[in-house]
Amino acid sequence: MNTYTYEQLNKHMRAGQVYRREVLLPYSKALDRDLDTLVEKGLVRKLAGGLYYKPAQSLLGMLPPKDDNLVNCFLRDNRFLMYSWNQYNALGVGLTQLYNRVIVLNRKRHGVFKLGNKEFDFRRSVKGFPAKVTPEFLLVDLVNNLKELAEDASVVRENIYKNLARFDQVKLLRLAREYGKISTKRFFEEMCHRERIFASIG
Repeated sequence: MNTYTYEQLNKHMRAGQVYRREVLLPYSKALDRDLDTLVEKGLVRKLAGGLYYKPAQSLLGMLPPKDDNLVNCFLRDNRFLMYSWNQYNALGVGLTQLYNRVIVLNRKRHGVFKLGNKEFDFRRSVKGFPAKVTPEFLLVDLVNNLKELAEDASVVRENIYKNLARFDQVKLLRLAREYGKISTKRFFEEMCHRERIFASIG
């Protein structure tokens, strides 16, 4: 009897994990056939070319893969920063639009990819990116992407100025200089300069 069957391949795959095809090669002599069988039986889901997910179950049914696990496997790299443009709305600068977009700053891939049932906007960043999302980084990123947003850019810029005191301006300037476009860098330098002038007058 063949030792490498789809049942044994299934045993090597942990529930809730995403796998690249190549990492499963040691567990089957007919990997594509066995994966197709697991997919047909509903034991494994194919998320994209060469990308498979063994679903975890909850009381409410099948759980989707975790975004960080999915992106990590897709990129073959854990160096990325993932966030949503919807997080801009929490900055208090008047944004209300909702965006069906997950941004993934990374060093390898560029483009919109559908992985499973979700679209990810991979943006290869030459300048790099911080280790975590902060309000100051989101504000810089907001101005970087202002032309792509369904908002009145002039109103957003004025709201940023009015609420500038809510942010760490030293950190804001550093992040703008490190990750901002030329126009973004200029915008924050001018804003912070105006703020200091008005503060000294007051």
